[in-house]
Amino acid sequence: MASLPYADVDSTLRAIAGQAEGFGRFTIGGLHGPLFPITSLSDDGPGSLREACRRLGPGWIVFEVSGVIQLSSYLNVGSYKTIDGRGQRVKLTGKGLRLKECENVIVCNLEFEGGRGHDVDGIQIKPNSKRIWIDRCSFKDYDDGLIDITRGSTDITVSRCYFAQHDKTMLIGADPSHVGDRCIRVTIHHCFFDGTRQRHPRLRFGKVHLYNNYTRNWDIYAVCASIEAQIYSQCNIYEAGKKKKTFEFYTEKAADREEARSGLIRSEGDLFLDGAQPCLLTGIGDSSLFHPSEYYQTWTMEAPSDSLKHVLQIFTGWQPIPRPVDRHG
Repeated sequence: MASLPYADVDSTLRAIAGQAEGFGRFTIGGLHGPLFPITSLSDDGPGSLREACRRLGPGWIVFEVSGVIQLSSYLNVGSYKTIDGRGQRVKLTGKGLRLKECENVIVCNLEFEGGRGHDVDGIQIKPNSKRIWIDRCSFKDYDDGLIDITRGSTDITVSRCYFAQHDKTMLIGADPSHVGDRCIRVTIHHCFFDGTRQRHPRLRFGKVHLYNNYTRNWDIYAVCASIEAQIYSQCNIYEAGKKKKTFEFYTEKAADREEARSGLIRSEGDLFLDGAQPCLLTGIGDSSLFHPSEYYQTWTMEAPSDSLKHVLQIFTGWQPIPRPVDRHG
């Protein structure tokens, strides 16, 4: 337990701002804005989440009610917002959140389940959004992705989240024609991918640092590096079910290149259980694969173990924690 990250982020309401590890570490959300209390579970109207998210300027959104919000359309989230579910249990269903051309957004301690329709993701981050932190959220059963990060969106951290009952879990970089996605940088850590079929994540073009995640019982592969992807997989737990292939490599041709290429994965300190196949390409092409320390100096990580596996089964996703007191201004 001593090596788990974020020991102090629940000390006060806004202590979480700017505390993400990894590429999203500068995300402050609505730190400098007023409290926006949500008093209604309606899709729209006074006191609703949708009304709060469309307000201009920074804001720290908290919930005075628990329950289910049935979204009839994507809920667009503007810049400098924190959607903070601590202290209540709020589930979004029907559609999801869309983070479009925004920056500095924190989404914390919510549940996402049962999104329906074409291109409906739990959280869709595109285009050109940056400094995003998704923390302690639970995701299951959407028609498209659970979290999709595409079209030039970058400097994002996904931490302590729980993923279940889903096929195409997390897509980062959507298409070989989107060569601007070379800018994408994402950190995924201390997450639990529980029987989701594939894409933990699937990456095109960008850079992803995975550490201290627990992925089990996938149905196609665990992690996929496609065109020009660079994935640094560090001290994760990969526990196979029927399918043993942990890492997949898909070859595609970038729109501005003559030759097709796949991506690179470096596996360092990962634990492979129940026949999960280790990375065969470890050490090959390392000179062109980034190291996280080129971008940030510290991250909280321990060797993978049964103890870590147990902790991640308990402390990922929505948590029944009280809302911290707000000492702001």
